[in-house]
Amino acid sequence: MARVDHDEDDVTGRIRTAVVAAVVPLLAALCPLSAAAQSGQIKSREAVERLIKESGADVAVAFRTLDAPAGAPPRLELLIQPDVEFHAASTMKVPVMIELFRQARAGLVKLDEPLLVKNEFASIVDGSPYTLSVGDDSDAEVYRRIGQTMTLVELCEPMITVSSNFAANLLIQRLGAANIQRTVDGLGARGMIVRRGVEDGKAFAKGLNNSTTAGALMVLMERIARLEAVDAEASRQMIEILKRQRFNDAIPAGLPAGTPVAHKTGSITKIHHDAAIVLAPRPFVLVVLTRGLEDLKQSAALMARIARVLYDEAQQDRFQNLRAAAGSRRENGF
Repeated sequence: MARVDHDEDDVTGRIRTAVVAAVVPLLAALCPLSAAAQSGQIKSREAVERLIKESGADVAVAFRTLDAPAGAPPRLELLIQPDVEFHAASTMKVPVMIELFRQARAGLVKLDEPLLVKNEFASIVDGSPYTLSVGDDSDAEVYRRIGQTMTLVELCEPMITVSSNFAANLLIQRLGAANIQRTVDGLGARGMIVRRGVEDGKAFAKGLNNSTTAGALMVLMERIARLEAVDAEASRQMIEILKRQRFNDAIPAGLPAGTPVAHKTGSITKIHHDAAIVLAPRPFVLVVLTRGLEDLKQSAALMARIARVLYDEAQQDRFQNLRAAAGSRRENGF
């Protein structure tokens, strides 16, 4: 998979995140809604369904704009198979990150706590040891640190940005899969199941896999976007990490150049996902899960096309709402 880094500089990124967080409630208060937006209907459903049908893949989509207050009906939403279970692949690293920040805020761990980098993990089936192979991972840096220490936040960075399995397993081992699951459930994302670390062959053989639904991933990404995952500062930190994602050939590839995206991908054989917070003028969360396409270029292109269709409708509807608001102000003498 091609790696392209579209990151903004840190200061610009922080400003954009803060502005989006401040503007969401203002948009909700100031912009009158079109009839479609009032009901949450989305005009492009048929276009998305056509793309899915033409691909031949099994696809789930969960899309929601963020310009309505938390807990209120979404202004625009599209749900296609939102509760269908998929192998989570590396999208399960999002809840691992959330749990890291939760435990840090609770004083159970420290983000700068050193952890010994040791390539040995216990199978959830019988406790027998297994190791990871650098050749099967997406990043070699953590393997070069075997026998040394890395801080927990140093491990979180490659776990998200380059999807390091080794970093993920070290963090899961330190934080506890059961704790991660309790936090996921507490956030209302019960379709996300985190049972174990990566490459546990015995567990895989028994079907004991991490799994997710598009709806569950959307809940987690929305909680982060609304600064409600752990707390506001932790959510901001997580957004910045997600924005440094280096696999950008799926959802980001379908968006206008320069659109900031905080997202996490995941892929295994015939499985390819992307879960994103799109920090567009009208921000939204989009999750696309795909199953059945062996060529990752095809699945990435499919996700990019879906992202562009939904981006266009969200921004066009926003423009219509703003134009209607301007007309209303003129009619009332403002």
